[in-house]
Amino acid sequence: MDDDASILGLSGKVALVTGGGAGIGRATAELFAQAGMTVTVAEIDPKRADEASAALGDAHLVEVADVRRADDVVRLVGQVESRFGRLDVLVNNVGDYLGYKKPFEDSTEEEWDALYAVNLLHMFRVTKAAIPLMRRSGQGGSIINLSTVEAFRGIPLTVVYAAFKTAITGFTQSLAVELGADNIRVNAVAPETTNSAQIVATPRVPPENRDYMKRWFPIGRFGEGADSAGAALYLASDRLSGWVTGHTILVDGGALAAGAWMRLPDGRNFTHLPIIVADGYTPRPDAPKP
Repeated sequence: MDDDASILGLSGKVALVTGGGAGIGRATAELFAQAGMTVTVAEIDPKRADEASAALGDAHLVEVADVRRADDVVRLVGQVESRFGRLDVLVNNVGDYLGYKKPFEDSTEEEWDALYAVNLLHMFRVTKAAIPLMRRSGQGGSIINLSTVEAFRGIPLTVVYAAFKTAITGFTQSLAVELGADNIRVNAVAPETTNSAQIVATPRVPPENRDYMKRWFPIGRFGEGADSAGAALYLASDRLSGWVTGHTILVDGGALAAGAWMRLPDGRNFTHLPIIVADGYTPRPDAPKP
């Protein structure tokens, strides 16, 4: 990537990635660094922060911060300003926290508040704090919000989570219109189930069910952090996406396009009816072998 960094036009740019100590955030931070950017990572977990710092090196900044806290957000953006003097790309990666699975009528306001803090409120706070610094260079910038495919389809038992994720779409579109005159682009990345520190997908599937993964998604696997990181790199680059704003890139292996359609065991034909009982993660001793 280093040899091709000039093609992307990102050398010397400064990025802030929240939740950058693991999963999609970590993959994004490392890819940005490879593309010639200077990266600040905000990470709530000290151990993950140390690991990210070791991986990125001394040219970059890793801060232990909880972006749900207003004072941590102010401190974080202040550190970016004092260390680098500018901000070109913001990746609001923290979130994608289901919190609980239960019928909406059984959920509590305390649970709603917790989901709001981690899936939406922090995005408001970090973005508001970052805009003045991003605007100051006069060269525009890119804000990238991590959403989910669940913002674009119904998901039972996690209704409030889905509502906040859907709100990211409206936030992204409206802020894109508002900041267009400053040449600050605002877009989102919406992954399907992706292996990360929060979500262990592939390893949870029992060996006897592994063959089903080829049928669940048109591209027959769960996502990896690098998949969403690549989409974020595209959105970070003015050279690649300089006239793209207010949009969401679905990084879902074709799941939303497929809807309920899945491949049959022959690998060629399809069905919209269930082809496996249970959730696919739970071993079923009575299940026929694929």
